[in-house]
Amino acid sequence: LKQNAYQYGLNLRWPAIGNVYLNVLNDALLAGQKPQRIVPPIIDVESMPALNLNHISLLTDDTGIIQHARFGIPNLKEGYCIDDNARALIMALMAFEQDKNQKALNLIPVYLSFIQYMQCEDGNFRNFLSFNRNYLDEVGSEDSFGRTIWSLGYLISVAPNNSYREFGRELFSHSVTHFKNLKYLRGKANTIIGVANFLKVHQGDELLITEINALAKSLIASYHNNNDGDWHWFEDILTYDNAILPLALLHHYEVTGNLESFSVAMESIEFLNSFSFENGYLNPVGNAGWMKKHGKNPIYDQQAIETMAMVLLYAKTFEITKDIKYLNLMHISYEWFLGKNSLHIPLYDFETHGCADGLQFNSVNRNQGAESTLAYFISHLAV
Repeated sequence: LKQNAYQYGLNLRWPAIGNVYLNVLNDALLAGQKPQRIVPPIIDVESMPALNLNHISLLTDDTGIIQHARFGIPNLKEGYCIDDNARALIMALMAFEQDKNQKALNLIPVYLSFIQYMQCEDGNFRNFLSFNRNYLDEVGSEDSFGRTIWSLGYLISVAPNNSYREFGRELFSHSVTHFKNLKYLRGKANTIIGVANFLKVHQGDELLITEINALAKSLIASYHNNNDGDWHWFEDILTYDNAILPLALLHHYEVTGNLESFSVAMESIEFLNSFSFENGYLNPVGNAGWMKKHGKNPIYDQQAIETMAMVLLYAKTFEITKDIKYLNLMHISYEWFLGKNSLHIPLYDFETHGCADGLQFNSVNRNQGAESTLAYFISHLAV
């Protein structure tokens, strides 16, 4: 990761960045305008913690990743959930794809087999499993379904071997009939991201092109139903995992070229930006009442999963637009984990290599469960 970041950073040094400045200056002079000052994003590579999966390994047994922790110790009483195992699969795939991390490679089949164990006969997925491996629900939430589809779609696109890819494709294909039954926006958005990843390696799959178009159309319709005046969002309230909604439309645009998806995504991103940053740091929407239409951002409690979604959103926006502004916002969002937040307290624990469960109004939540720790590592790998 450090080597990749260093190589990327070479493009931001003189003379490379000097050539960029010169081109901008020439364009501005030709247009008869004053040149604008461009400040490239700067991230101190040495300040980024090295990738260390010790806490992830501590939370993971031969069944899957434990959902919660008490401080840095796995809370076995809480068991497992497919939400976290889907995120863990994404994280492990990212870590192996980027760094050929062998510990991550060894974790992939654990999380993948957990997902298989939680799939119902009809292709849907349960969410919760007790520590003694008893199912705790008959069917999971749409959010957990969508996150699972995301993880399987991503697996199919970047699998380290054909065995894992075929296994994931079997689970994915068995679930497709449930796409049309999704009712909630985040379930749809997560599913869109999974299908988009699938289509990167199966571009001609007409059934899934139809499915992703229908899901994106539904998100766009919800946006237009709620968009008015200075409120440019998909609902009349901002709650959790908000950045996933425009992120899904960017993924849809990327694989289909749908310009309306791109337009809605960009407009909603700028709206999200308008209240998510203060004094140079990220202030994601807090969960104390959420942010109602034309209301104020409650700020606390801030969740790691929200920050992860922002990091992924800006990474994808920069990838598509090449606008350095979004690369800078990605870095700012990531640094929330390292202490550049409203309390100036790191959530990432440099001793345990876990991540605190949230940022409260006067402290951090010292528990280091799977969701927050995975949110950190996915963000770290995205940066």
